[in-house]
Amino acid sequence: MHIVVLAGGVGGARFLTGVLAAAPGAEVTAVVNTGDDVTMHGLRICPDLDTVMYTLGDGIDEERGWGRRGESWVVKDELAAYGAEPTWFGLGDRDLATHLVRTRMLDAGYPLSDVTAALAQRWQPGVRLLPMSDQRVETHVVVDDPETGRPQALHFQEWWVRHRAALDARSFVQVGVDEARPAPGVVESLRSADAVLFAPSNPVVSIGTVLGVPGIRDAVQAAAGRVVGVSPIVDGAALRGMADRCLPVVGVEVSAQGVGRHYGARTDGGLLDAWLVHTGDAATVPRVDVRAVPLLMSSPAATRDLARAALDAAGIAP
Repeated sequence: MHIVVLAGGVGGARFLTGVLAAAPGAEVTAVVNTGDDVTMHGLRICPDLDTVMYTLGDGIDEERGWGRRGESWVVKDELAAYGAEPTWFGLGDRDLATHLVRTRMLDAGYPLSDVTAALAQRWQPGVRLLPMSDQRVETHVVVDDPETGRPQALHFQEWWVRHRAALDARSFVQVGVDEARPAPGVVESLRSADAVLFAPSNPVVSIGTVLGVPGIRDAVQAAAGRVVGVSPIVDGAALRGMADRCLPVVGVEVSAQGVGRHYGARTDGGLLDAWLVHTGDAATVPRVDVRAVPLLMSSPAATRDLARAALDAAGIAP
């Protein structure tokens, strides 16, 4: 059995732990958003790839949901003492090693997919971990400059981490996505998968960015197995993160129904065969099998049960 999961960071990583628990004998491929990637202090940082890798490799700081467990911040403090910008983005000492190795390999000419595979050799995440593309794609957010009122483009990380999405977004621009290509193995995995699952990640800047890489959306539509999405919206609010700040920008209602209709039915040129919403949420998505199940990943058992529900909706039994 081959399962492919499209994923962002924290929510995607936790959902993948449930998939591994629900289908311990399955081959699992994670296609991960790289639109959040950024270069800081000369180092290439891939937040979503690292969050998935650390989570599945038992190295994540579970309280924060990102970064390394047992982290220290000596280098961050020293950079701040020098006044080295940006001061709003912190690199932990343990995490720094990952970025150093990645940057050295990228500078030596290795593609991101090979670098990711090499890093995963240490962490043994239990899935085939693929970036959505080897080409550089970065999400930028167009906002009104607080001082001048003029449109200004910020890297997504600055909007998200520094400003906590408090600045109203005019639009999201995935710089480089039109020229990007799916990383090796992405299209083949999607087309041959027994099930394709959309993790409850941000539909605009995580799943949406992955689907924006030319060829990936077509591969999802051509998947051999059923495509099942998990709503990131519960009772009109984002499960985690700030999807509620992103969806209205692209004209999507902040609701399980709104996101389901945004993805659309595969039979109508959309993407979904089935859509999981939280118990008690009402949602109608034409020509999509909508199922209400508990979506809160509040414990390992609850996360496993959510993954089982997704696999059941995909018509496969682990």
